[in-house]
Amino acid sequence: MSATDTATRILISGGRVIDPANNIDTVQDVYIADGRVIALGHAPQGFRADVEIDASQRIVCPGLIDISARLREPGQEQKATIATESLAAASAGITTLCCPPDTSPVIDTPAVTEFIRLRAEAAGHCRIVTLGALTQSLGGEQLSEMAALHRAGCVGVSNALRPLLNPLILRRALEYAATFDLTVFLHPNDHWLANKGCAHEGRVATRLGLRGIPEAAETAAVARDLALIEQTGVRAHFCRLTSGRAARMVARAQYDGAPVTADVAIPYLYLSEVDISDFDSQCHLIPPLRTVEDRQQLRDAVRQGTLSAICSDHQPHEPDATLGPFPATEPGISGLDSLLPLCLKLVDEQSIELTDLLHRLTAGPARILGLPYGTLSVDAIADICIFDPSTSWLLDSSSVRSNCHNTPFMGWEMKGRVTHTLLAGKLVYSLD
Repeated sequence: MSATDTATRILISGGRVIDPANNIDTVQDVYIADGRVIALGHAPQGFRADVEIDASQRIVCPGLIDISARLREPGQEQKATIATESLAAASAGITTLCCPPDTSPVIDTPAVTEFIRLRAEAAGHCRIVTLGALTQSLGGEQLSEMAALHRAGCVGVSNALRPLLNPLILRRALEYAATFDLTVFLHPNDHWLANKGCAHEGRVATRLGLRGIPEAAETAAVARDLALIEQTGVRAHFCRLTSGRAARMVARAQYDGAPVTADVAIPYLYLSEVDISDFDSQCHLIPPLRTVEDRQQLRDAVRQGTLSAICSDHQPHEPDATLGPFPATEPGISGLDSLLPLCLKLVDEQSIELTDLLHRLTAGPARILGLPYGTLSVDAIADICIFDPSTSWLLDSSSVRSNCHNTPFMGWEMKGRVTHTLLAGKLVYSLD
């Protein structure tokens, strides 16, 4: 047992404190007691630290919040578990993970929500919140008991990647969610236009002989959903936008006052359809990687704030899942380990300012999820990430903490390493 397992008073000294929620960016000390931030800069009267963490030459920020991470438990424990993936999250500076409802069984009852919560508490590495199913068993036909899911702790509702083929059912679901002030998390994808494709409909897919998914599958769904959002007044969030056109549509809706937010997954800010040219199954994503132009436009949308959260869209797979012909492989990558360093690379490439970048990883997703985290305000829960922005390291099989290593970024040199992670004032990870 480490000294900090029982400590209640912690001093984080000499770090560059960046708290985007409060426009703080300065070198100062952080004082923690009983799991909360009790002061910044100057010690409260009579404060004596049980443990001091030297954060000199390091950045101290709120714990990261990943708005989409599939942990594979319950239902697919052969891939990963809540214990393994929450440990990987802690080592990556992530203190809160949001789990989509497409587990097995589906998160459509309070019992499944409670199961996940208890497993997360038993592991003790990371806080896990859940999205409840929008429809029963995600079948797209019968509405779920959203009120019961909300009472059980679900922070929103979603049908994940499963289609609702009848727009009338979607309208009724949005109306029902609005009565409980629940945020609906939408994956904009027209099932019929997507036509079981596996790559972006364009030159690369045509050359490789792969069935394509047109950009219109996303933009048509965004247009439909925006119309229903306006009709019902529901608060909605668009998950994993992949095209510049869809981002512009959301930006316009936000300008017009619609209660909508949106996010992007980090792979779409680095990869494009070009990366599947050799049938690389590590780049098999759904929705698919789109054009180089889309990639740049998504970066622009992140900088402008249209996309107010960047997530890992963590989807761990065992090696067999990525073998075989490209269309037959399972889509998704393991992304927890690379989320922060890839985001920091955007700063090095001058795509975004560091404070704005950290906002997309902390206060932005906290606001979307309606959570009181993502800030270092006095009396806030002490979820804290400390990282060294200058340390370079290699993403390889020895450095990946996730149970699965399916990532196209394997072998990339990363810059920026987490040294400490605190969850509610408890040190859950230390590199030292």
